[in-house]
Amino acid sequence: MPEIKYKVIKSFKVAKLIADAGVCSRRQAELLIKEGRVKLNNKILISIPERATLEDLIKVDNKKIILKKETRLWKYNKPVGKLTTNYDPLGRKTIFEDFPKSLPRVITVGRLDFNSEGLLLLTNSGSLSRYLELPKNSFVREYKVKVKGVLDMQKLKKLKKGIIIKGIKYKSINFGVLEKNEKYFWLKMKLIEGKNREIRKIINFFGWGINRLQRISFGPIQLNNLKKNEIKEINIKKYFKKIP
Repeated sequence: MPEIKYKVIKSFKVAKLIADAGVCSRRQAELLIKEGRVKLNNKILISIPERATLEDLIKVDNKKIILKKETRLWKYNKPVGKLTTNYDPLGRKTIFEDFPKSLPRVITVGRLDFNSEGLLLLTNSGSLSRYLELPKNSFVREYKVKVKGVLDMQKLKKLKKGIIIKGIKYKSINFGVLEKNEKYFWLKMKLIEGKNREIRKIINFFGWGINRLQRISFGPIQLNNLKKNEIKEINIKKYFKKIP
């Protein structure tokens, strides 16, 4: 008898497929499902663990999403005075407002707050964004920080072992002093976790203020001489062996 070959069709969680299509993060996709805004083959999806294939029809807010696409990555030099969000109820400026129309729908890898600047990664893949953000994958974020106050090395040395602020544990942070005078000093800080406003909270905890906070690298990707508001596509294979 001739051998019968079966085609194996892979299935994935619907939230993952939505994230991979660059619509939003996986966590946000799960919220969309809970809100009844996702349809699978024209039926409202009510179960977050529901799985689907690349051949299935998935709609978000009645708009079909494109499941098959090439994973892409860009670097962007964010200026001060813009939010890393799609919409702000207070009407403040967001990074997405000035992106070129030729740029496809993208999501950010992590965030930079309103008063922070520097390197921000953009991708059309929710899986890649999640992979780069997870602390277990050990991608180091590097920052240059201008601190207002008098340098106290004893305080800074506490960062090597990690500190607890208001019940939140911050893991070890490597640092170096770049410049100092009587009024301010510049630090270079390297961390992996990247908790919400981590550097600002730590500096404030030590009794100092921040005059400038700039991210200069994320993993192997450097800001280098990228101009403010400039976006440049990155050759992913050059930097990452694994592309989720």
